[in-house]
Amino acid sequence: MSGRRSGRRGRAPRLPRLTAVPLATVLTVPVLTAALVAGPVLLPPPAGSWTESGESESFGASGATGVASWSALPAASADEWRDRQYWLDEYGFRDAWGTSQGEGVTVAVIDTGIDADHPDLSGQVVGGIDVSGAGNESGTELVGEMAEHGTLVASVLAGRGNNEAALRRAEEERRSAKATPTPSTLPSGETAPSPSPSATSGTPTPDEATGAWPDGIVGVAPRAELLSISVHLGASNAGGPSPEDQIAEAVTWAVDNGADVINMSLGSTRQDWPESWDRAFLHAEENDVVVVAAAGNRASGTLTAGAPATIPGVLTVAGLNPDGTASWDSSTEGISIGVAAPADPLVGAVPGGDRKDWAGTSGAAPLVAGLAALIRSEYPEMPAHQVIHRILATAEDAGVPGEDPVYGHGIIDAAAAVTADVGAVDRNPMDTIADWIRVHRRAESSGAPTPTATPSGEPAEPTSTPDPLSTEMPQATAPADPAPGLQPALVIGTALVVAGLAATAVTLYLRQRRSSER
Repeated sequence: MSGRRSGRRGRAPRLPRLTAVPLATVLTVPVLTAALVAGPVLLPPPAGSWTESGESESFGASGATGVASWSALPAASADEWRDRQYWLDEYGFRDAWGTSQGEGVTVAVIDTGIDADHPDLSGQVVGGIDVSGAGNESGTELVGEMAEHGTLVASVLAGRGNNEAALRRAEEERRSAKATPTPSTLPSGETAPSPSPSATSGTPTPDEATGAWPDGIVGVAPRAELLSISVHLGASNAGGPSPEDQIAEAVTWAVDNGADVINMSLGSTRQDWPESWDRAFLHAEENDVVVVAAAGNRASGTLTAGAPATIPGVLTVAGLNPDGTASWDSSTEGISIGVAAPADPLVGAVPGGDRKDWAGTSGAAPLVAGLAALIRSEYPEMPAHQVIHRILATAEDAGVPGEDPVYGHGIIDAAAAVTADVGAVDRNPMDTIADWIRVHRRAESSGAPTPTATPSGEPAEPTSTPDPLSTEMPQATAPADPAPGLQPALVIGTALVVAGLAATAVTLYLRQRRSSER
């Protein structure tokens, strides 16, 4: 595979067997009430990584909210951060840039807002909106308890880097040249050296091929443009729209405002979704938009993928360790997983011009969304379902042979996805929301039409017939009056017993893991 380090192939990691415990014990497990939520939340990074001694490292809870925080290593220069973006070479992105850099493609980032003034993202945000009631009209005011999340996501997707370090080097060279003695002060017969070319060449310029500057964070699609759609899914936005309504509005707005790809590094602790999402995701499908979602992180309490990662037609992304094996902490599993991408460790840009380390499928998803942008740039007439097919068909198989719930169709190969000869398909390999609606939603009245996707990419024609999406879901639905503020979940569950089971399982796993490492 192009650009890939050898030796990444392997079986899916054996997941630890969890010891059974009496029900009475489960019922006595203390559970934070903030964790008893089922609606959409941002996907925090793993709550902790474990050393050989079993001591928790710097990922941890922030205050009383239970929101996991990121940690940064000691300050590094912008070019050192660039050097740590291993996925650019090892997963074929630099090779893919020889063909496509994402030019002409617009990617919507539904998140906490993007710091458009960050030097690594200068000029990349071309539009946006706030749907939470907590941000500004452009979607670039940072909102929520995890306000830096959207900037991190945006930077690994479409960062352009910066020339700060290059400017400093040029300035140092200019000062050095200025301090060089003139010929009149040199010993007789000697000539002062001429200033170096770099000292007189002026401002450093970006790379001609990618448009990226030499330092800082560069995204996998550096010439793509971004829409910043800010959502606030936390408890502190109690007076704003519900998380469910925010997501539906965000997806719809992205489609209506020219998004070719939508990235959703957020999720929920349940597999079903409200009917308003049917309309929004059908709208994306009918308008030929690729939707990419993060699968979630076990260490943050998401044991299996939840909506929107479970919605048919969505390309769901699992997370990988540095050696290319499935991550336990920074991933999850489920039959809806389509492909796997690097998740731990990652580096990204944060508000205020800084950068830091982070981890999780929140970072794996924008790598795949950026890959979709590279493909759409190279093949502008290619329908969304074919773009998804190219990513899956060129992925390197991992784990058990064929598709599986840990790696999906395999590990991304960006160069192959952009350049390989891949046959056409008639439908989305991740299924379609239109088909799901037809099977699982009952029409409000007889004779209601069946919604159909338009793989050609042309918008669906409006109809005056009854809305086929206005009936109740056959599965358990969200409460009519959801919790006013939903925080990133610490454990999965919608009731005390379920939450207790999950909390106990995670606790037992971590204890077994620490014991085995001692």
